[in-house]
Order: sequence, then C-alpha cells, then structure tokens
Amino acid sequence: MSRNTLRAIVTTVPFAEISPEPMRILQDAGYEVVINPTGKRLKADEVAGLVRGFDVIIAGTEIITGAALAEAGSVRAICRVGIGVDGVDLIAARNQNIGVAYTPDGPSPAVAELAVGLMIDLLRGVGQADRGLRRGAWTRYNGRRIAECTVGVIGCGRIGRRVIAHLCGGFPGVRILAHDILGPQQFAHAEQVTWTGLEDIVARADVITLHVPLTRATHGLIGAKEFAAMQPHALLVNTARGGIVDEAALADALEGKRIAGAAIDVFEDEPYAGPLTRCENILLTCHMGSMTRDCRLRMEIEAAEEAARFARGEPFKCPVPEAEYIIAADRAEHRK
Repeated sequence: MSRNTLRAIVTTVPFAEISPEPMRILQDAGYEVVINPTGKRLKADEVAGLVRGFDVIIAGTEIITGAALAEAGSVRAICRVGIGVDGVDLIAARNQNIGVAYTPDGPSPAVAELAVGLMIDLLRGVGQADRGLRRGAWTRYNGRRIAECTVGVIGCGRIGRRVIAHLCGGFPGVRILAHDILGPQQFAHAEQVTWTGLEDIVARADVITLHVPLTRATHGLIGAKEFAAMQPHALLVNTARGGIVDEAALADALEGKRIAGAAIDVFEDEPYAGPLTRCENILLTCHMGSMTRDCRLRMEIEAAEEAARFARGEPFKCPVPEAEYIIAADRAEHRK
C-alpha cells in the first residue's frame, strides 16, 4: 500500500481545533485527511456513506456497525479518540481484518475531575440555584460537604481509582464504599475505602458515582430496583456510559422524589432529548467528561499516532485488548 494513496476520515468532532498537531501527524504519515463535514455526532446510518473509500477511521463515540464497515470495503484500521469501544462492532472489524486501537489513558484525568465537580454541584445545589435565579427566585440551599458523605464508587479502573484518590486526598473524612468486578485493590488511603457489594453501596451511599464499561452485565445496572433501595437523599453521578442507567427509571425516581438528584453526562441515545430534560433535580451535560483542552488534545494526538503506525506497517501501541472482543462476542450472542 503506497503512503501517497492512504486516506483517513475523521468522524469525531471536534478535531484539531485545539492544536493542528494531530492533523500534522496524519499528513506527515502520508494521509489525505477529510474531517466529518457535518460538524456533529454522526448517526449510525450516516457513518456508512461517509467512510466509504477510506483506509483509516479516526473515530469518536459514533456507532460504527459491521454493515457500515462491509459497505465501505476499504477500511483497514479504526483509531478511537477515547477509551470506550462499545460503539464499534469489534467482531465484524476482526472478521474483516480491521485493526482497532484506542487511547485509554488520555481521558481519565478529565473524567475523574468532572465526576468530583458534579458531586459538589449536586451536594450544594449549584445548578438548581442558577436555574432558580434566572427565573427570579432567590433560594439559598443548605447543602452537604463531600467530607461528611459516604461516596459509593462503582468501577475502580483508570477513572474510578482517580476519583477515589481525589476524594480521599482532598476531602478528609470522606468515607468510600468501593466495588469492582475484579475485586478489592490497594489504595494510598486504604483506611477510608471499604470494599463491598453493589447492593450495599446502593443502600448506604449518599453519592453514587459510576465508572464501569458498558457490557451485557452492566447494561441497566442501575434501574428501578436500585432506585427503590437508595436513600431519599441519595445522588447519582454517571460519567461512564449511557445504558448503564435505566433512563426511564431514573426519570421516575427523580419525579417521584425517591432520590434527591442526579448528574448525567452520557446517554443511551446521543444527542439526548428524553424525559430527563423535564426533571428539575438533575444536571445534564453533553458527553463532555473528556473535554478538557489537554486531555482532548492528548487523545487526538495518540489516535493520530496510531494511524501513523498503521501507515508505516507497525503494530498499534494501544490495540483494543482481547477482553473487549470477548465482551463484544458475549453482547452479540445475547442479542440473538
């Protein structure tokens, strides 16, 4: 394959707006580069027509189906800007000899900080005060401090571990209930972390924050049963993946005051326009956990560097691990 004939389509947006460096890397590697001309997150049926005739996809969170890859025909590599790969049909990609890389470390600092920031916002009623003031209401909320709370951390991978470090290091006195499918792990502030089960966290935590991947096992992980078991003052934060929380059940729990509030950054269908927009006691953000200038740029550069490795005939530095393919196969089997 000639370097001069390589074509890359950037389906994620924005791209190379913070710095031209990711674009320079691609062009220096010999790519003709086309950036998503719509300027918005693509729907699954929009991807197929756009990626036809390209060798490499620099992808975001958009859905890339096996049918889209088969129709495109020419795609040989997908370089994901970010960590989640549930939007890529990995089994179809493997069957079509398409390599898939991702950038797992880039988004972690930004997502962890946003999760903690959303906790503070919810606990102090910042968003509600802002919305009220704009309507002419002057409401001073008696909130809570993180240091006086029990925070349940579900998922203790790259991001969950950072959240725990921020909480223990910055809010002396906070109590952490932690749960991870891989079992107990060691932390610098071990005296503040108690390893326990999901049901215990749901029942006892003042704040619950989610940091698990979207799999068959975690789809709908927090639903009507879990909301019924939570304390009335409980708060839920999801910066992980849409689909982990049953959005209809969450809307019912918020409207029925069965929990006090939630902050949701990710949704099963994005852009989101569902019933949660009608709830007053919720913060809604636009899948922006990784969107800080430094983390976004790092992810774009790392994805571009993976594409450059592909152009040189080198292996990926961060190929999607085999565990993700196993999860994808399990998910596909469950859908049959």
